Amino acid sequence: MVWWLIFLLVAILTLCYIFYNYNSIRKLPEGTKDMANMAAIIRSGANTFIRTEFRSIGIVTLIMAIVFTLFIEKTSGLTFLLGALMSSAVCIIGMKSATYANVRTANKARETLSIGATVKIALMGGSISGLSVQAFGTMGLLLVLMIFNGVSHTSVGQGLLLSVPCNASVMRVTTYSLGCSLVAMFNRVAGGNYTKAADISSDILGKIRHDLPEDDARVPNTIADFIGDNVNDIAGNCSDLLESYVASIAAGLMISVTSYETAVILKETNITEATFNATTMFPVTLAGVGLFSCLLSIMFTSLRNMKDDPEHELDLSNWIAAGLTVALSFGTCMFLFKDVPLYDEFRLGWISPWISALLGIASGVAIGSITEYYTSTDYKPARQLAEIATEGEAFVITKGDALGSRSCLLPILIIGISLFLSGVLCGTYGIAISALGMLSFVGATVSIDAFGPIADNAGGFAESCHLDPEVRAITDKLDAVGNTTAAIGKGFAIGSAAFAAVSLIVAYVANYTAADQVPVLNIASYIVISGGIIGGALIEYFSAILTDNTIESARLMADEGDRQLSVKGVLEGTVRPEYNKMIEMAANQALKKMMMPAILAIIIPIIGGFIAGAEFVGGLLIGATITAIPKALFMGNSGGAFDNAKKFIESGGIKGCGKGSPAHKAAVTGDTVGDTRKDVVGVALDIFIKMMSTVANTLAVVFNTVHLIH
Repeated sequence: MVWWLIFLLVAILTLCYIFYNYNSIRKLPEGTKDMANMAAIIRSGANTFIRTEFRSIGIVTLIMAIVFTLFIEKTSGLTFLLGALMSSAVCIIGMKSATYANVRTANKARETLSIGATVKIALMGGSISGLSVQAFGTMGLLLVLMIFNGVSHTSVGQGLLLSVPCNASVMRVTTYSLGCSLVAMFNRVAGGNYTKAADISSDILGKIRHDLPEDDARVPNTIADFIGDNVNDIAGNCSDLLESYVASIAAGLMISVTSYETAVILKETNITEATFNATTMFPVTLAGVGLFSCLLSIMFTSLRNMKDDPEHELDLSNWIAAGLTVALSFGTCMFLFKDVPLYDEFRLGWISPWISALLGIASGVAIGSITEYYTSTDYKPARQLAEIATEGEAFVITKGDALGSRSCLLPILIIGISLFLSGVLCGTYGIAISALGMLSFVGATVSIDAFGPIADNAGGFAESCHLDPEVRAITDKLDAVGNTTAAIGKGFAIGSAAFAAVSLIVAYVANYTAADQVPVLNIASYIVISGGIIGGALIEYFSAILTDNTIESARLMADEGDRQLSVKGVLEGTVRPEYNKMIEMAANQALKKMMMPAILAIIIPIIGGFIAGAEFVGGLLIGATITAIPKALFMGNSGGAFDNAKKFIESGGIKGCGKGSPAHKAAVTGDTVGDTRKDVVGVALDIFIKMMSTVANTLAVVFNTVHLIH
């Protein structure tokens, strides 16, 4: 309990710093009248979208909470609501802070013409999102543990109407995680549709049909795109990483319970209550020291005088957070495990969990670096993609596909090796700790990731409000860095989802396996194989739905944009486009098309479990995860490379092929293809597999007891 109080205080302290940054940013001037007006439109559009979206989310959340209370465990509805509330708070705070920080970042560049001063404002805005993810996720979980007296291996609960016994404390943790998952799924699906429909239609209108500059305010779709950056790349990303973070902690706690129950039934006399307490405390302490490390890192980076090297400043923040987490987690691991009996799986003694965490941390850094190599214009792959644009669209698409496929191998090797070593050194518990290790400094990672859309919006202000070319040069520099950080962030999100999903699958098998048996899922069983095949096919189907929805929305918005541009005076700049109509169209399309894909992740494991049982669902999860990880990496990396290849040409990287050239238009076509990949499908797949796994864990006991086919 003392540890929980300490980390709850750390979370509260972090929230105080978040609100200090938020107020500090709001006090800064917005700049010219045009900048203030544009900022107000973006802010209003983003707020309207979020309010409308959360009405739908609220209805689904309330229905599910009632179902959990009645049929699963009587207090699980409350913890489910708490998870949804924490995830919602992160989305709203992150998005609102970004809509204040973007215009102030542009104005700071206008006032100072200093890259360092401008980076500081963008990072301050990003830190609100990043630290909120870890602070709210940790605080909500600690409240669940403190209110209900922690995690117990003897806790028994059941629903008000259905009497299927379950471990009540585990059920509270899993439903808290599921509440986070639900909000993340809706945000990613709706936010992705909104932003990419606006982005694709804006590119088609401005760069292909009318030869207008990027972010030209005469194109009404541009403003919808600015809003989309906030509702997807900020709100959606925050809820995505919060969900991975919480799911990893939940997996660690679930495996702690099942491991101890198995040891007791098998009469392993060396294992005591102290062992159980240590294994349940370590995931919480690892999360807590990670949050503290991120807070110190962001404070240090924000308070120092920054140089005109954005990459260095952002990397410094990340490395400090990672280094402090490694050091502090070593101390807590030694304190918790050194003097207690350990499981035989802890091959290297008390240090085994720390090494598992270290493997996860190292994997996160490595996957980020690999993503940067394949997507940044500082390296050969993206430059080669830009160079081949001189040959036409077909070459761009084919080369981009090859690049995306090639980029999958190394990250998946790293994930596979890390999971294997974690399992060898620390058993199934080590797999969960490795997943959490990767996410233990997520506050710093998301802060840097959120820097990207803020910088992107700042560049949009510089262009659409006709600021001096020197200002645009600064925001372009930040935008280029932001594109790389966003690509790295997507790679990190996919990698962390892979770790989290695997740890949840391991926990799921342990949850439905009898305590006196070794948790094993027989992959050679026809039940498991059939589930695996269907799970893989569902990933393709889910991807197709998201792509179709986005392209259909983009087509409608492009036609509406063309109609507005044909109005006399709009192209001449004397008549203002109907921004609100375009914003309303983007929001309506996104909200109309978000329900079916999001609900699929919930109902598929439920239907499979009630028809064919727990093993079938296990196969479903494995097939979906194995298919989704490489597909998500392919989508994210090829999409990021397409985007940066286009920007490389726009910056003059290919001699004689500037904006408006055939090579540029070919690259724009590639970017249009990549937009749906990296910001819609790729980022939604990771939530899809995590949410299916979380639903399965929540209902594992029920599936094992109630199913039609025996």
